[in-house]
Amino acid sequence: MDNNFIEFLYSRFLLSSGVSTDTRTVAEGNLFFALKGPNFNANAYAEEALAKGASYAVIDDVAYKKGDQYILAKDGLKALQDLATFHRSRFHRKVLGLTGSNGKTTTKELINAVLSKKYITHATTGNLNNHIGVPLTVLGIHPQVEVAIIEMGANKVGDIKELCDIADPNHALITNIGKAHLEGFGSIEGVLRGKSELFDHIRKNEGTVFINSRQPMLQNMAKRFESAITFPQPGDTYEVKFIEANPFVVFQVGNRAPVTSQLIGSYNFDNIAAAMAVGQYFEVPLDKAEAAIAGYQPKNNRSQLLKAGSNNIILDAYNANPDSMKVAIENLKTMKADNKVAILGDMLELGADSDKEHAAIGKAACEAGFSQVVFCGPKMKQAKEACPSALYFETRDALLDHVKTSGFSSCTILIKASRGIGLEKVVNALE
Repeated sequence: MDNNFIEFLYSRFLLSSGVSTDTRTVAEGNLFFALKGPNFNANAYAEEALAKGASYAVIDDVAYKKGDQYILAKDGLKALQDLATFHRSRFHRKVLGLTGSNGKTTTKELINAVLSKKYITHATTGNLNNHIGVPLTVLGIHPQVEVAIIEMGANKVGDIKELCDIADPNHALITNIGKAHLEGFGSIEGVLRGKSELFDHIRKNEGTVFINSRQPMLQNMAKRFESAITFPQPGDTYEVKFIEANPFVVFQVGNRAPVTSQLIGSYNFDNIAAAMAVGQYFEVPLDKAEAAIAGYQPKNNRSQLLKAGSNNIILDAYNANPDSMKVAIENLKTMKADNKVAILGDMLELGADSDKEHAAIGKAACEAGFSQVVFCGPKMKQAKEACPSALYFETRDALLDHVKTSGFSSCTILIKASRGIGLEKVVNALE
């Protein structure tokens, strides 16, 4: 880090109205960072950002410097990350770092809902959890914020360490360890190493970790900490009891009245339990924490229960990996409903394990006893081979044509796939 440059840049940041990396959303007074990607060079848009009201544009190509409003950095992304690191070093607040293979964003939203009942909070927007999103989140922490909740995503070993160096969390939660991003991590052991970088950071800095004792891999990690906060089983620091999920998760704390959430699927219980444990640790009154969970409505294609004509839709098409796909199938299987249909799309970034994992999903769906199973996407060919009775469409458009003419009526339909497949469009086709 070039301290002189970052201190100069920080002086400009303090006078700005915030940070932007997108000319489509840049606001008056923003400090604009021109970032490069494989298919774009935002240096070319710096002038547009200034014309839209940005106070300064940080560029890393001298050819685009046209005046004093242009700040030349050696590397635009590195400047953004270093600025966030410097900003983080200037305050001493509670910062919760959160990662995991499944449930990160939902858990983050639930924790934010609970903690905001007592504190001024700042949390990651959506799933802006990468090497760009985390710095932007950190730079959004203003002096009034009491607790920050920062989601951290990773595709390979080393990613979480890099994000911890920027956000410097002093509290941490890992939702689970599963078969996600195997293409980058290489194996489940690689996922474990990558995600555990968050706990490594906390251990080094004598912070606090929250550990779900229902997750064996996480339970083993608890042994590294003298005072880990555990949940949700009897004997843990905080106990939260699962009552049912038909379809909404109902939970209970102690002898208090059961609480009904707006989240479907038993797999969401762990996310709820995590938020309740964090809330109790931070001394949020139980009635307020329960109200926050009960009032939270899922969005962005995550565990949403929707209506399309006479059909009930379980839309969970934001992301998918073998673990989350299996629990979604199991959840539909256990639901009290007639005419159950599973529409399942490709799971991406599984690397060499892709064929095997898709075949396993095909077998699981075939054995679930659904009225109909539909697979979509080139990778789901392996699932079709494992489940010959299923329908198969190689493209989403072919699937949509089928859905529009199939006459689905009074069905309960699970729609799940990786985000890149875009299966949320099936909902409109059903209406």
